[in-house]
Amino acid sequence: MIEATVEPLDRIAFDPTVMGGKPCIRGTRVTVSTVVGLVATGHLTTEILALYPYLAEEDVRQALRCDVPGDESFRS
Repeated sequence: MIEATVEPLDRIAFDPTVMGGKPCIRGTRVTVSTVVGLVATGHLTTEILALYPYLAEEDVRQALRCDVPGDESFRS
């Protein structure tokens, strides 16, 4: 039997007092949907890190793994 291990999303914060409760990169006001939207429109991780120099590559990875049902705010 193969067991899958799920890594925790320890860089994603859910705080109702920050950005209306939308999931954000921990310690910032950068929402997961912002990061996902940038990737969806073709931005590379290196470009995102240049736009938000206080983020780390792992922040982007975890944002892409964060499944937030009903949050389609990055779609136009």
